[in-house]
Formats: sequence, structure tokens, C-alpha cells
Amino acid sequence: MGRLTGGDPSLLRRINSAVVLHALRAATTAGSQDAARGPGAATLTDLTRVTGLSRPTVEGVIDGLIGIGLAADVPAEEGGVRRQGRPARRFRFRAEAGHLLGIEIGAHRIAALLSDLDGRLLGSTVREVSEKASADERLERVRGAVADLLRRTGVARHSLRAVGVGSPGVVEDDGAVHLCTALPGWTGLRLGERLRRSFRCPVLVENDANTAAVAEHWKGAALGSDDVVFVLAGLSPGAGSLIGGRLHRGFGGAAGEIGALHLLGREATPEEVLSTTGEPLNPLDEEQVARVFALAREGDARARAAVDRFVRRLVHDVAALVLALDPEVVVVGGWAAGLDGMLEPLREELARYCLRPPQVALSVLGEAAVSTGALRLALDHVEAELFAVEGTVTARRAGR
Repeated sequence: MGRLTGGDPSLLRRINSAVVLHALRAATTAGSQDAARGPGAATLTDLTRVTGLSRPTVEGVIDGLIGIGLAADVPAEEGGVRRQGRPARRFRFRAEAGHLLGIEIGAHRIAALLSDLDGRLLGSTVREVSEKASADERLERVRGAVADLLRRTGVARHSLRAVGVGSPGVVEDDGAVHLCTALPGWTGLRLGERLRRSFRCPVLVENDANTAAVAEHWKGAALGSDDVVFVLAGLSPGAGSLIGGRLHRGFGGAAGEIGALHLLGREATPEEVLSTTGEPLNPLDEEQVARVFALAREGDARARAAVDRFVRRLVHDVAALVLALDPEVVVVGGWAAGLDGMLEPLREELARYCLRPPQVALSVLGEAAVSTGALRLALDHVEAELFAVEGTVTARRAGR
């Protein structure tokens, strides 16, 4: 990149703008979270001190941010006690200047979250969808859910600044689904391209386990931990991981596909693992598996053996990833995480197999993990645009 000099005034202006906006947003957020301090705002003196920039530079940047709608003056009476003399101008970051969407596309449901530019939740919606729905039907369900959410919250579609999407499958950098066995017609689907037709902003598509890992790191069981594995426990488990606080996708987006590990040893299929009759479980779906677990709780010997095989395979899959990555914490989510008898055996067996056993925790966000992580993808993208000198957890290319 070379050495930064004063030879590019436009670049310096962008850097100054990002620095001031970052400081203004921090001051606004801090004030909003502390009612005793009154509405979050900052004066020119505050911003000059925090940024190290000159007062005229800060004032020029603030006026520019007000002009594009990202900052606003705070009236003196909103700041508390009036003092003698001319009050100092106070400013706040306008989180309402744009909006973000986080969308989960699952086998049985579509979920969407809407937030402002601070990530503050404004609304949500969930719609059921058949696991047998075609790709077109599922995408139409997504569009309907988003339209309903925007209508109920009174948010205009053109105010959306970014949309994050969590989907099953191996997702390539441009949002195309390279491989997916969970949803009909999903393999080869140019998902990002299809969704971008519905929005005038960047759309970022990510694997569902990856988005869930991001969510738990942001506001869940992995808060404060930078080396994290999230296990999406199901019939074919997947995993997402953060290494040093950054999402790890692998070269082609296939990192964490632990559900395929059993193929290396040509072991029994999931249908055989969960069988209680000697014949492959058919159909292999969540309702059938939940029934097997229920029978095991009632003392059925064959069901107990099937559950033991299921848990043992999950442990081996997770242990392989733990041995490779050495995470501080493993967060377990997905529908199977809610089944009785899942978490403790996983914790005990990881302690047995792993050189340094990680903490094992149940997902705090539950069913909202994927959509919450998708919202964080959108927030990271906007932050990368607004605060170009700052790094993000999930930074990646996004098409328009």
C-alpha cells in the first residue's frame, strides 16, 4: 500500500470523517446506555480530545456528517441543566439514518430481524415453510416475510443499508451455494444474486453455522471469547468457528462441515445410526429422531443404544475440530441441542478426547442464533463502510 502521506486530501478527509464518526457513535451509544448521563451526545471539545484532530477539522467533518444525515444537533434543553452563557453545540450519531436486515433461511422456517445502524432491534418475524418447498417457493417466502416486517415497522425498503443471510450449505464468497443437501434445489443456487434483485443494498450470504458462531460471539454464550467453535447439532451437524476473533470460512467456504467426517471411515449412515429396528430410520427427520430420544428416556434399550451412537458420533466430529483449532469455548446449538441428555455427554467425552478440553456451553440465542448472526454480518459491512479504518469480524466482499 505504501506510506500514507498528505498527498491525497480526499483520502485524508475520508479518514478524518471515519475517525470522528466512530467517536461520535461511541459517545452516543455510551450516553444512551446510561440514563443518568442524559441523551448520548458529544461536543466539539469532546470529539477534538478523543480524536486528536484540530477543532476546525472536527467542526468541518461534523457539518458534513449532518449534511448527509449521519449526525444531528442535540438541542440544549435535551442535555439537562442549562448553564449561563452560550451552550456548547452537542451532536449525536443518527442510528435511524439507515436500517439492517438479518435473515435465516432454514428447512422449516424463515426468520428475519430488523435493526437500526447501531444494531438495536426494531422488529422480527418468523414464517413456517415446508422442508419440501422448492427454491422458488422458499425465496418467495423470504420476500413475503421481509415485506411484512418492513410494513409492520414502518421502515422503507430504500433505507436498508445491508442485508445479511444465513443459509444451510457450502456458501461461496459471491453468495452462491456450492453444495446443500438440506434444502431441495439449493445446490448450485446463486442465492446472493437472486436475493439482490429484491434489495437496493449489498446482500451478504453466509453458511448458517458460521452466522450462528458470529451471533454467539456478539451477544451470546461466547461473548468475550475470540477462539470459538459453534456446533449446529442436527442430523448432519455443521460447525462455524472464530479464530482470533475472526470468522474462519476456509478457502472455499467449506470449513466446519463436520457432518461429512463419518464418510472418511465409511461408517454407518445417520439413518442406520438412529435405527431402533435394524432397518435404516425412514424418514430421517427431526420428528422421528425426537421420538427415538423420547423412547430412550422411557428406558427402551434399542433407543438408548441409538442415542448413544448419535451422541458418540457428534462427539467424535466435534473433537476433531477442537483438536485442530483449540477453541476456548464450544457452543452447542441447533434443534438437537435441546434434546435431553445431549450436553453433558458431549462435555464429558470432549474432556476425555481433547488435550485441552474447552468450555462447553449451550447456545444462549437458541433459534434466533442464525438470524442474529446474519444481522451482525450486515452491521459489520456497514461499519466497514462508515469506519474504513476499523477492522470487522466478518469482513467479506458483497455484491449489489
